[in-house]
Amino acid sequence: MSTPAPRSAAFLQGFKDALRAPVWVLCASMVGFGAVGRTHDLSVGWMVLTTLLIFALPGQILLMEMMLSGASWITTGLAVSLSSSRFVTMAVTLLPRLDRADKTPRLYAHVHLMAMTSWAICMNRFDRMPPGTRLPFFLGFALPCWALSVPATWLGHAMATHVPTAVTLALVMLNPLFFMLSFAAAKPTSNRLAVVLGLLLGPLFYLWDEGSSLLLTGLVGGTLAFVISEHVAKRASSAKRSEP
Repeated sequence: MSTPAPRSAAFLQGFKDALRAPVWVLCASMVGFGAVGRTHDLSVGWMVLTTLLIFALPGQILLMEMMLSGASWITTGLAVSLSSSRFVTMAVTLLPRLDRADKTPRLYAHVHLMAMTSWAICMNRFDRMPPGTRLPFFLGFALPCWALSVPATWLGHAMATHVPTAVTLALVMLNPLFFMLSFAAAKPTSNRLAVVLGLLLGPLFYLWDEGSSLLLTGLVGGTLAFVISEHVAKRASSAKRSEP
């Protein structure tokens, strides 16, 4: 029996890894999103289209809220774009790890499949993979996440009248929780420290100012995690150099 080519094997491995848990967690969140849209009398076509074209749950929720509030299209577009600005950082940290031969204009299409979960998993795996297999693994992982999110949104819209509101909101929060756990499991200690500082600082900033609490928590917690990790790494490096 012949062995599959490395790139094909990497694609299949990414596909299998996605189907273990990540895709179902993401689909559960999309079910919750579809149900929330139904409670606000938004059409199933509109809900499915946002998943198909945006594929960023915070941006989709923000788009829905601003449309329901009667905000202008320009204001809504700017707000949704800003809410998805994290993808710029995600792209510039992930894509340089790909093989040079894979850095083609087709990446503009591939990057649409990127989500928080696929980014976190790939950042954790890529260092242990040959560069030529990284893009196939990403595509194998991200494609089912995107493709199954569309029918999951439709399913949530169809089931909205049979699911309690509390369950719907809990489903929406599943994916951010899974991302946090995946991010904390990544190798750099700064990731875990950032999660811990976020958990500690978030409630304090919320009590101080609700409107800016999320931004301040990420900015201050992430900066502190980076500074502390760099300081610890430099001290460890200096200690090693001073050893006889």
